[in-house]
Amino acid sequence: MSDPIVILTEEPLGADDRVNIERLVNGGDAPLVVLVPANTERHLLVDLLENLSMLDIAKAFRELTAHAPDPDTQRAAAAETLSVSLRALEGLGSGVSGETVDGGAVNGLVAKVKELGAAQAVVITRPHAVSDTFHTDWANKAQDRLGLPVLHLYAGSGFIGDS
Repeated sequence: MSDPIVILTEEPLGADDRVNIERLVNGGDAPLVVLVPANTERHLLVDLLENLSMLDIAKAFRELTAHAPDPDTQRAAAAETLSVSLRALEGLGSGVSGETVDGGAVNGLVAKVKELGAAQAVVITRPHAVSDTFHTDWANKAQDRLGLPVLHLYAGSGFIGDS
Protein backbone atom coordinates (compact mmCIF):
# COMPACT_ATOMS: atom_id res chain seq x y z
CA MET A 1 0.00 0.00 0.00
CA SER A 2 1.21 3.51 -0.86
CA ASP A 3 1.79 6.35 1.59
CA PRO A 4 -1.37 8.28 2.41
CA ILE A 5 -2.15 11.60 0.76
CA VAL A 6 -3.51 14.25 3.12
CA ILE A 7 -5.85 16.81 1.55
CA LEU A 8 -6.80 20.06 3.29
CA THR A 9 -9.77 21.88 1.76
CA GLU A 10 -11.83 24.93 2.61
CA GLU A 11 -14.36 24.24 -0.14
CA PRO A 12 -16.62 21.22 -0.78
CA LEU A 13 -14.81 19.12 -3.37
CA GLY A 14 -16.61 18.45 -6.63
CA ALA A 15 -16.18 16.69 -9.96
CA ASP A 16 -13.26 18.86 -11.15
CA ASP A 17 -11.43 18.32 -7.87
CA ARG A 18 -12.00 14.57 -8.17
CA VAL A 19 -10.34 14.61 -11.61
CA ASN A 20 -7.32 16.43 -10.15
CA ILE A 21 -6.97 14.01 -7.24
CA GLU A 22 -7.55 11.03 -9.54
CA ARG A 23 -4.61 12.21 -11.66
CA LEU A 24 -2.51 12.56 -8.52
CA VAL A 25 -3.37 9.04 -7.33
CA ASN A 26 -2.84 7.77 -10.90
CA GLY A 27 -4.49 4.40 -10.33
CA GLY A 28 -2.45 3.76 -7.16
CA ASP A 29 -3.68 2.52 -3.84
CA ALA A 30 -2.80 5.52 -1.66
CA PRO A 31 -5.38 6.13 1.05
CA LEU A 32 -6.80 9.65 0.97
CA VAL A 33 -7.40 11.64 4.15
CA VAL A 34 -9.49 14.80 3.81
CA LEU A 35 -9.26 17.56 6.41
CA VAL A 36 -11.71 20.45 6.68
CA PRO A 37 -11.00 23.24 9.16
CA ALA A 38 -13.87 24.15 11.46
CA ASN A 39 -12.51 27.70 11.54
CA THR A 40 -10.57 29.08 8.57
CA GLU A 41 -9.03 31.83 10.73
CA ARG A 42 -9.27 34.49 8.06
CA HIS A 43 -7.98 37.97 8.88
CA LEU A 44 -10.24 40.99 8.52
CA LEU A 45 -7.70 43.18 6.68
CA VAL A 46 -6.66 40.39 4.30
CA ASP A 47 -10.31 39.57 3.58
CA LEU A 48 -11.06 43.24 2.94
CA LEU A 49 -8.15 43.58 0.51
CA GLU A 50 -9.08 40.26 -1.10
CA ASN A 51 -12.62 41.37 -1.81
CA LEU A 52 -11.53 44.79 -3.01
CA SER A 53 -8.97 43.24 -5.37
CA MET A 54 -11.77 41.14 -6.89
CA LEU A 55 -13.89 44.32 -7.15
CA ASP A 56 -16.48 42.84 -4.80
CA ILE A 57 -17.17 46.03 -2.86
CA ALA A 58 -20.49 44.81 -1.44
CA LYS A 59 -18.92 41.66 0.01
CA ALA A 60 -16.00 43.66 1.40
CA PHE A 61 -18.43 45.95 3.21
CA ARG A 62 -20.59 43.03 4.47
CA GLU A 63 -17.57 41.21 5.91
CA LEU A 64 -16.20 44.41 7.43
CA THR A 65 -19.43 44.99 9.35
CA ALA A 66 -20.22 41.32 10.12
CA HIS A 67 -20.10 39.86 13.59
CA ALA A 68 -17.84 36.94 14.50
CA PRO A 69 -19.30 33.71 13.12
CA ASP A 70 -20.99 31.29 15.49
CA PRO A 71 -18.66 28.33 16.28
CA ASP A 72 -21.53 25.81 16.06
CA THR A 73 -22.48 27.15 12.64
CA GLN A 74 -18.85 26.89 11.51
CA ARG A 75 -18.58 23.29 12.74
CA ALA A 76 -21.82 22.34 10.97
CA ALA A 77 -20.61 23.93 7.72
CA ALA A 78 -17.26 22.12 8.04
CA ALA A 79 -19.04 18.78 8.62
CA GLU A 80 -21.17 19.35 5.51
CA THR A 81 -18.07 20.30 3.46
CA LEU A 82 -16.38 17.11 4.66
CA SER A 83 -19.40 14.95 3.79
CA VAL A 84 -19.67 16.37 0.27
CA SER A 85 -15.91 16.03 -0.25
CA LEU A 86 -15.80 12.41 0.89
CA ARG A 87 -18.63 11.55 -1.52
CA ALA A 88 -16.81 13.34 -4.35
CA LEU A 89 -13.64 11.28 -3.82
CA GLU A 90 -15.35 7.96 -3.11
CA GLY A 91 -13.65 5.01 -4.82
CA LEU A 92 -10.24 6.63 -5.30
CA GLY A 93 -7.06 5.07 -3.95
CA SER A 94 -7.48 2.44 -1.28
CA GLY A 95 -10.16 4.44 0.49
CA VAL A 96 -11.14 7.90 1.59
CA SER A 97 -11.54 9.09 5.17
CA GLY A 98 -11.65 12.48 6.75
CA GLU A 99 -12.23 14.71 9.71
CA THR A 100 -12.82 18.30 10.68
CA VAL A 101 -9.95 20.00 12.47
CA ASP A 102 -9.91 22.64 15.17
CA GLY A 103 -6.97 24.79 16.11
CA GLY A 104 -5.99 26.07 12.70
CA ALA A 105 -5.98 24.59 9.23
CA VAL A 106 -2.21 24.47 8.76
CA ASN A 107 -1.64 23.06 12.25
CA GLY A 108 -4.15 20.31 11.51
CA LEU A 109 -2.53 19.47 8.17
CA VAL A 110 0.99 19.38 9.61
CA ALA A 111 -0.11 17.21 12.54
CA LYS A 112 -1.95 14.72 10.30
CA VAL A 113 0.92 14.46 7.80
CA LYS A 114 3.35 13.73 10.64
CA GLU A 115 0.95 11.31 12.36
CA LEU A 116 0.44 9.27 9.19
CA GLY A 117 3.95 9.62 7.82
CA ALA A 118 2.41 10.93 4.61
CA ALA A 119 4.75 11.78 1.76
CA GLN A 120 2.23 14.04 -0.02
CA ALA A 121 0.02 16.89 1.07
CA VAL A 122 -2.50 18.80 -1.02
CA VAL A 123 -4.22 22.08 -0.20
CA ILE A 124 -7.39 22.96 -2.12
CA THR A 125 -8.69 26.50 -1.75
CA ARG A 126 -10.42 29.16 -3.76
CA PRO A 127 -7.96 31.78 -5.04
CA HIS A 128 -6.90 34.31 -2.41
CA ALA A 129 -5.18 37.15 -4.25
CA VAL A 130 -3.39 38.68 -1.27
CA SER A 131 -2.17 35.56 0.54
CA ASP A 132 -1.30 33.78 -2.73
CA THR A 133 0.69 36.79 -3.95
CA PHE A 134 2.63 37.18 -0.72
CA HIS A 135 3.06 33.42 -0.20
CA THR A 136 1.21 33.43 3.11
CA ASP A 137 -1.39 30.90 1.94
CA TRP A 138 -1.94 27.56 3.65
CA ALA A 139 0.13 25.61 1.14
CA ASN A 140 3.19 27.81 1.58
CA LYS A 141 2.89 27.81 5.36
CA ALA A 142 2.52 24.02 5.45
CA GLN A 143 5.41 23.52 3.04
CA ASP A 144 7.66 25.68 5.22
CA ARG A 145 6.76 23.66 8.32
CA LEU A 146 6.82 20.19 6.73
CA GLY A 147 9.86 20.50 4.49
CA LEU A 148 8.10 18.63 1.70
CA PRO A 149 6.29 19.92 -1.39
CA VAL A 150 2.65 20.80 -0.85
CA LEU A 151 0.48 20.85 -3.97
CA HIS A 152 -1.86 23.85 -4.01
CA LEU A 153 -4.93 23.44 -6.22
CA TYR A 154 -7.72 25.94 -6.76
CA ALA A 155 -11.11 24.43 -5.99
CA GLY A 156 -13.24 23.47 -8.96
CA SER A 157 -10.50 24.03 -11.51
CA GLY A 158 -7.33 22.55 -12.92
CA PHE A 159 -5.31 25.57 -11.83
CA ILE A 160 -2.31 25.07 -9.58
CA GLY A 161 -1.39 27.70 -7.00
CA ASP A 162 2.17 28.88 -6.51
CA SER A 163 3.58 27.20 -3.40
